[in-house]
Amino acid sequence: MRRPGAFLSALVLTAAPGASTLASAEAEITGFVQANYAARLPGAPCASETACDFPLGEERVQLKIEGFSEDGSAGFVGKADLFHDAVLNESEVEIREAFVDLLGRYFSLRAGRQIVTWGVGDLLFINDTFPKDWIAFFTGRPLQYLKIGSDALKIELHPRSLSVEIVVVPFFQSDRLPTGERLLVANPFPSGLPRRESTPERSLENTELSAKLSRYIGAWELAAYVSRTHYRSPATTLDQSMDPGEIQLFFPRLNTYGGSLAGGLGSGVFSLEMGYYDSVEDTEGTNPAVENSQFKGLMGYTRPLWADASLGLQVFGEWMQDHDAYRSTLPAGSPVRDRPRWTATTRFTQLLYHQTLTLSLFAFWGLSEQDAYLIPSVRYAFTDSLWGEFGANLFSGEESHTMFGGLDTNDNLYLTARYSF
Repeated sequence: MRRPGAFLSALVLTAAPGASTLASAEAEITGFVQANYAARLPGAPCASETACDFPLGEERVQLKIEGFSEDGSAGFVGKADLFHDAVLNESEVEIREAFVDLLGRYFSLRAGRQIVTWGVGDLLFINDTFPKDWIAFFTGRPLQYLKIGSDALKIELHPRSLSVEIVVVPFFQSDRLPTGERLLVANPFPSGLPRRESTPERSLENTELSAKLSRYIGAWELAAYVSRTHYRSPATTLDQSMDPGEIQLFFPRLNTYGGSLAGGLGSGVFSLEMGYYDSVEDTEGTNPAVENSQFKGLMGYTRPLWADASLGLQVFGEWMQDHDAYRSTLPAGSPVRDRPRWTATTRFTQLLYHQTLTLSLFAFWGLSEQDAYLIPSVRYAFTDSLWGEFGANLFSGEESHTMFGGLDTNDNLYLTARYSF
């Protein structure tokens, strides 16, 4: 359990003018009890250290407490999960969120652990550089567990028709990525080498800053983004190329710049987002361990089809800036990534039986890499408080170095049941 978020919350509670009114706020407690299991389809070549048959098996209780002052100028939220991980036979407490809010006429301030989501993509992220849990996503945990809370200070300003968000994150948080413990991943390095991960030091220099400026023009929302952050996935290299003793993982600096727009078009919603990833520690593109600078963009459209049915389509592209330099530094025989890399997505949703039954399919199609990732699911709401979901994570691809081809041995079926109170 990390404590910086709680420290930020306590600091603001002590210093804020609304602290006295917040202290007298009435609190409401809600939560849920959840069981969530995933079983891998047979035939995977699992290593001994991998949870092969059941990559996920857990029972979880979440308690959420929230309150607001009588005049609405202050509030707080605390959300904690207690869970038993049957795969690793461990029990833990995780603070998902813990923050305080101070609200003024033209500003608001949120301090503490919080989940920040930016951008207009559907499961595609460009200007949302905040941390994510891809292990949870690939093993069928509910979608809310894709995002990880950041210990941050967020300031929102509302001068006239503009909205300005500034997020300050003093403490680096990486993505949670498959490591071989639950999901099988390809390893291009010699097997058996120890891995040493170095995260950015907690210092003022490494404090991450992100800003978003947005406004509505008619029914369209326009936004501009800028951030000074780090890559959430580690760069990986060997300590010595000829006689390696360990695999080294580190998180290079990253600056991003981008924009988005979204609004009604015809009978649906159109979205467009673009961004430039400035790889600060490899401006020439000659370090094979560090991602080259890239342009990224997506375009999407979602519209209803018939009663209680909708279809969403997206096209996502990445364009590497220094592709020639990237090719020249690759070791002999290494696979070469295409300079433009294209991915398409499809989301189909159908509600039935008075919207108690939800049929869903989300599909990623790797147009450049000829791979795919399908997520079909069926959810039924037994009551207003109890629902269950059965679904699958199905990966496909001929090459192990592609985005979804590398996960091809991780096909799994998952089952979730949740009772809310």
